[in-house]
Amino acid sequence: MTAPHAHHQTPRWLLALLLAALGMLGPFAVDTYIPAFQAISTDLKASNLQMQQTFSVYLAAFGVMFLFHGALSDSFGRKPIILAGLIVFLLGSVGCALSQTIGQLLFFRGVQGVSVGAGMVVGRAMVRDLFPVEESQRIMSMVTLWFGLAPAIAPMLGGYLYAHLGWHSIFWFIVAFTAFLIAMSAYAFHETHPPELRQPFRLAPLLAGYREVGANRPFLCLSFAAALNFNGFFLYILSAPVFLPQHLKLGPTEYSWLFVPGIAGIMTGALISGRVAGKWSAEKTVRLGYMIMTLAVVSNVLLALFVKPGVPWSIVPIYLYAAGTATAFPSLSIMVMDLFPARRGMASSLSAFVGGLFNALVAGVLSPALSHSVLWLALGMGTMMLGGLACWMFYRRGVRPARRRS
Repeated sequence: MTAPHAHHQTPRWLLALLLAALGMLGPFAVDTYIPAFQAISTDLKASNLQMQQTFSVYLAAFGVMFLFHGALSDSFGRKPIILAGLIVFLLGSVGCALSQTIGQLLFFRGVQGVSVGAGMVVGRAMVRDLFPVEESQRIMSMVTLWFGLAPAIAPMLGGYLYAHLGWHSIFWFIVAFTAFLIAMSAYAFHETHPPELRQPFRLAPLLAGYREVGANRPFLCLSFAAALNFNGFFLYILSAPVFLPQHLKLGPTEYSWLFVPGIAGIMTGALISGRVAGKWSAEKTVRLGYMIMTLAVVSNVLLALFVKPGVPWSIVPIYLYAAGTATAFPSLSIMVMDLFPARRGMASSLSAFVGGLFNALVAGVLSPALSHSVLWLALGMGTMMLGGLACWMFYRRGVRPARRRS
């Protein structure tokens, strides 16, 4: 039998770049219009609370639909769901660009949120459909590498467009970028989930699938580990409005002190993961990630205890932690999907949903509670890393007896 990836003629680098571009839609839909926040508020006669709701509506729809993108792709195929999601996102972006009231903007932000995650979630399943484990790890590492650029590019691009063409141009840029992705996806992607492998899209089998995946202990351990690892880094991103000006005494134009090293850390970890793919097992790669994260956490706590906060030393542990997270993440994602070969889309969806829940918890509870102190932030990072490590160890404890029995 011919390997499935033998039929896929798209070059590996182009596939990784396209999947990363699909994932970049999420940060673009959030970060590009932040520089124009006040201008949009004035133009639409919206209060600050109403403008904040443009984030909330988008993120709520984004999080809920994480549950369904992958399951839909298990039933109807990967490519149709990616294309459908892009088309709906394009329509939502057109609506945002044409909005004349805050109510219209909120509605179309919800449309964007409903559709934007399809490419990211289904793309992960597509990679695992196409390639064996070591190749999947390399592709996922390349995707992570490209994706790491999005949070740095988006605000700068949005600020430039707003300054020269007004806030509507930001959403028109997103429309043009999405149209390009639709054309490229239609050309470059081939269906990787054939009809004979698809799951019936009926309520009873669907609920049975959610129960099978969501109640699976190894799945929960791996998903929680990935989510906790990432949120140790995300805590600092969300706390930047307090951490940078109050603790590090940086001005509004100096936020790159956090974001550039953070992105560099993600790219470093992605490069490490890609280099060791095929040479090291996924488990060994995850262990390396935890070793780097442990070094970052220990140094972060010691610096918080004994050294006055400042740059660059207060930023170095964050760079290291981001690198450790990105080293482990591709392998963790692949292991999640390999637990359910017939339901890779659903597994990817539910794992992303778990991550979204932790993101919301950190944004709404932990960051406001911990950002007043560099020590508490360091301990928060360490607690989440230890939680992720504990989940990884629980997973490994369950895997060993199963392997001995088999």
